[in-house]
Amino acid sequence: MTVDFLAPAYLWVKSFHLMAVMAWMAGLFYLPRLYVYHSEIPAGGGPEHERFKIMERRLLRGIMNPSMIATWLLGLMLVATPGIVSWTSGWWHVKLTCVLAMTWFHMYLAKHRKAFERDERLFPQRHWRTMNEVPTLLMIVIVIMVIVKPF
Repeated sequence: MTVDFLAPAYLWVKSFHLMAVMAWMAGLFYLPRLYVYHSEIPAGGGPEHERFKIMERRLLRGIMNPSMIATWLLGLMLVATPGIVSWTSGWWHVKLTCVLAMTWFHMYLAKHRKAFERDERLFPQRHWRTMNEVPTLLMIVIVIMVIVKPF
């Protein structure tokens, strides 16, 4: 299904979509890194612990959530633009799967922010160092699918 009135706005929608993606990705790279450092502090670790709670909450609520929503809305507008997606191509299925995985990862990080807020350490810092690589891998696949369109 396409919406004809979106065609003239395509470049504007695409530009704002890319800006939203960049902001979202920045948060997806940074929040697990904050969790690495936060994990080093003992639960109830005073002012430094409280500062990490504030930073994590502001990053998630002020940057990541709005940019994820904008990414999704603008992305849906792009696929609804006539002639943008060939529905018979397979690349967009892979891209969509990776975007869904990235959204799941976002929610996973949000869930664990609440655990840090409650002074719970569900995973050691090594886990968060590994999780820090997830958005990079998803981004690589997404960019290749969108630019190269291998299938």
